Amino acid sequence: MARVRMSDVAVAAGVSTATVSMVLSGAGSDRISPQTQARVREAAAAIGYAPNSVARSLRTQRTRMIGLVSDTIATTPFAGRMLAGANDVARDHGNLVVLVNTDDDAAQERQAIQALTGQRVDAMIYARMWHRVVDAPAGLPADTVFLDCRPAQGGWPAVVPDDRRGGVVATRELVAAGHRRIAYVDAPRDDEVVASRLRHEGYLEVLAEAGITPDPALHVRGITDAGGGRAATEELFALPAERRPTAIFCFNDRMAMGAYTAAYRRGLRIPDDLSIVGYDDQQLIAAEIDPPLTTVALPHYEMGRWAMEVALGVRESDRDAPLLMDCPMIRRDSVGPPPTPAGN
Repeated sequence: MARVRMSDVAVAAGVSTATVSMVLSGAGSDRISPQTQARVREAAAAIGYAPNSVARSLRTQRTRMIGLVSDTIATTPFAGRMLAGANDVARDHGNLVVLVNTDDDAAQERQAIQALTGQRVDAMIYARMWHRVVDAPAGLPADTVFLDCRPAQGGWPAVVPDDRRGGVVATRELVAAGHRRIAYVDAPRDDEVVASRLRHEGYLEVLAEAGITPDPALHVRGITDAGGGRAATEELFALPAERRPTAIFCFNDRMAMGAYTAAYRRGLRIPDDLSIVGYDDQQLIAAEIDPPLTTVALPHYEMGRWAMEVALGVRESDRDAPLLMDCPMIRRDSVGPPPTPAGN
């Protein structure tokens, strides 16, 4: 079958080839009446015309492709919201996202960057599954946008969650409910886990403003899954009764799920006997456990949108400092007032 050409659309619409070109490319549309534009698009659809994207890119020096290099986002359901946000913006502006998931392999990452720059993508986003400070890989275009990570050297547009503020929001929720013995079930000690330090700083800030002296025994660490959360919470339950927490702020929702298990094994009810706040608002966990978990949401979708808007040049950015995206509180049913002491 012969390829349908732009001249065929012009004949079908009764206009010049130049008019068809301007309408379908979006150039000069302010000089062409809406009725004519509609007629051209209807004619193109009716005869099955598809623009030659290769020829168009040679003319405009644009491929309308945005490269996105990530570590493991594509295989992580809750972080995949970043991809959804970026893709929605790209689609709205007529662009295609080309995703390369490197599995955090340095050699694959180098190959991905070389391949995408070789394909002359219009812009690039460099993303990580969780908040990290990273060294900018060699070969990244100068206007690359960093998503859920920030370059140690600075000088690049970047967006990360405001994890310190998130720690503040989580701890204030528990203080506002009347709690004074509040534990922080944290991630393992690891300099790369930036969020652990920032959330702990937020936790300490709220204790200070509430006049609560931090108890080092209420800051425990564990593997960042349900088993780690359960083991860390059992450490807290082993404390003398007068030092045990009435509320727990967990580094993430999976650890909070483990805290639920530890509480139930002790015959405790949530939130009657113990209040718990998580972090992430992870799908299939936070809203599904019993009772549904009050948690701080990571703004994955919003960060993805911001990064793509900056990459496309439709939003300004500050290269000297990353944007700190708000992490909102999602209130459900796992927080209540502290239990009344026995005998009262």
